Amino acid sequence: MARGLVRFLVSLLAVSICGAASVFQPISDSHRSAALDVFVPVDGSYKSLEEANEALKTLEILGIDKKSDLSSVTCENVVKVFASPSSTLKDAFYALSVNGILKCKSGGDVPKDIVSKLQAGVKDAKLLLDFYYSVRGLVLVKEQFSGTDISLGDAEAVFRSIKALSQSDGRWRYSSNNPESSTFAAGLAFETLAGVISLAPSEIDQSLIQTLKTGILKLFDSIQKYGDGTFYFDESEGPISTTASVIRGLTSFAASESTGLDLPGDKIVGLAKFFLGVGIPGDAKDFFNQIDALACLEDNRFSVPLILSLPSTVISLTKKEPLKVKVSTVLGSKAPALSVKLAQALSSGSKGSSVINNLELKFDADTATYFLDSFPKNFDVGTYTFVFEILLDESANGKAYVTEAQTKVPIAATGAITIENAEIAVLDSDVGSVESQKKLDLTKDGAVSLSANHLQKLRLSYQLTTPLGHVFKPHQAFLKLKHESQVEHIFLVKTSGKKSELVLDFLGLVEKLYYLSGKYEIQLTIGDTSMENSLLSNIGHLELDLPERPEKAARPPLQPTDPYSRYGPKAEISHIFRVPEKLPAKQLSLVFLGLIVLPFIGFLIGLTRLGVNIKSFPSSVGAATSALLFHGGIGAVLLLYVLFWVKLDLFTTLKALSLLGVFLLFVGHRTLSHLAAASNKLKSA
Repeated sequence: MARGLVRFLVSLLAVSICGAASVFQPISDSHRSAALDVFVPVDGSYKSLEEANEALKTLEILGIDKKSDLSSVTCENVVKVFASPSSTLKDAFYALSVNGILKCKSGGDVPKDIVSKLQAGVKDAKLLLDFYYSVRGLVLVKEQFSGTDISLGDAEAVFRSIKALSQSDGRWRYSSNNPESSTFAAGLAFETLAGVISLAPSEIDQSLIQTLKTGILKLFDSIQKYGDGTFYFDESEGPISTTASVIRGLTSFAASESTGLDLPGDKIVGLAKFFLGVGIPGDAKDFFNQIDALACLEDNRFSVPLILSLPSTVISLTKKEPLKVKVSTVLGSKAPALSVKLAQALSSGSKGSSVINNLELKFDADTATYFLDSFPKNFDVGTYTFVFEILLDESANGKAYVTEAQTKVPIAATGAITIENAEIAVLDSDVGSVESQKKLDLTKDGAVSLSANHLQKLRLSYQLTTPLGHVFKPHQAFLKLKHESQVEHIFLVKTSGKKSELVLDFLGLVEKLYYLSGKYEIQLTIGDTSMENSLLSNIGHLELDLPERPEKAARPPLQPTDPYSRYGPKAEISHIFRVPEKLPAKQLSLVFLGLIVLPFIGFLIGLTRLGVNIKSFPSSVGAATSALLFHGGIGAVLLLYVLFWVKLDLFTTLKALSLLGVFLLFVGHRTLSHLAAASNKLKSA
């Protein structure tokens, strides 16, 4: 079981090493599953139309149909915004955006008040956001309501007003009064200007368009880069929001402008890799920005990036697994006609030499996978950097696709490592002669028993070779000595030449071993990302005789307490209750009950003998009510005593009795006051 655990940990290490490198995967079902958890409506709707727009647009891009579940309540909110004269430009924009997805209103049913509000917003706008919501809102009206004339008569003047907010470095300001510029604002400006171009009744001055294109190229001068070739823009809004804003703006501008944009292909691919490298964001805003930006890169008029991905970056030479490669768009759509070539396979242990050169991968049309089913004979286990090249067939492509010139992917080639000449020996410290020596089979636990003193040495040696017979140097190889007091010591095993060897001189280790004599368990661990048969072997034990510990020598550290024994379940407590006392006979209990009831019967007979009557009972309504409540309260007290005897506890009974006592004090005082007043009247009469 221990060896299986080591194999699992080493495999996990291999996956983590490859996963941490530059291996990018297109959007998959894991994103679709996560989207259903991130965009969760409350009572069939979202907090705002902005959130509803982000959720619906993300789900639509991912191909998840949730419109029927959200259309009812969300459409009511859309209609309210259309009908409300106090709706803001932002509300109108997001209402139109949601309407474009859910089709709450369509055809000739144009929300005229909203159109007038947006047109007035364009004329009165001073802030970039006001221009953005107004112009983009009018574009949405034009797209959703056929036959609607939303053209801007003074489109060029609006264009110049927005362009006045641009800066020389390609960034934009939110207003003319705010000197601070922003890359995020640049993305909003590009979208807004694209809307102005599409709403213009005639062509915009080309010099303005050309100036804007120059500003876009200058904006790319401020782009930031990671070492793995990913590019991104970053500001206070965060890299995901800022980069997504720029991509949306560029996509909109390229779609509205006939001459197109000439953007650097490596940076477009780097932007795509940035969003794919994010993984699955847990924040709804970041999730939307990621998916929306990738959708813009998937369908644009400047260049569509293609991503090379591998289903697995671990190849087992023992199982003769083929190398599989896929090329797709960022959303996982099929790539156009192309070929994939493995240009180089650089070994991490060599200095720039390649074991594979210029091998073209075969293509499986059924799975849309490129593969290499056999490797050269000199391809051995180890870690490599595979360098791929994608060659596009330009004549067969209607779109402008772009790829990396070379894609570097870390690969772990695994195999079974041969373990030979393993032995452990106790040496004499003076002359180095072998006092005792044992051959080892490290593939299984052993029962080696050795003994040594502080004047001797312990030597462990073995040889590791790859399937091609080369010396193998594992990432991890260490020997552990564990004393019977649970104190552990770990020693690294070094590889020199063809042999791995460790020599422990106990004379120099007595202080490190805390002068602890006794039995030591010997355990060897060998692991590597390329080693399929990594091992954790219990070799045996060593009886070690060390000198007595001096007074000033360091004491062994206290061993941590097992948390299970401290916080785990305690032993079951068995409690013997007192044996119930023997009860009297049932007949005797009934006789005793009768004796208790007899005085009450005598009390009733006495009342009849004395001629008790209710002549003095009050006749007026108020006094009679108080008297009835007083007697009822007394009865309630008696009933409370019965309940206390049957099931109530003392504290509950006292609480109820205190309330009844206050009530009886009040009604009893009124009853007695009435009787006293009646008695005084009789005496005076």
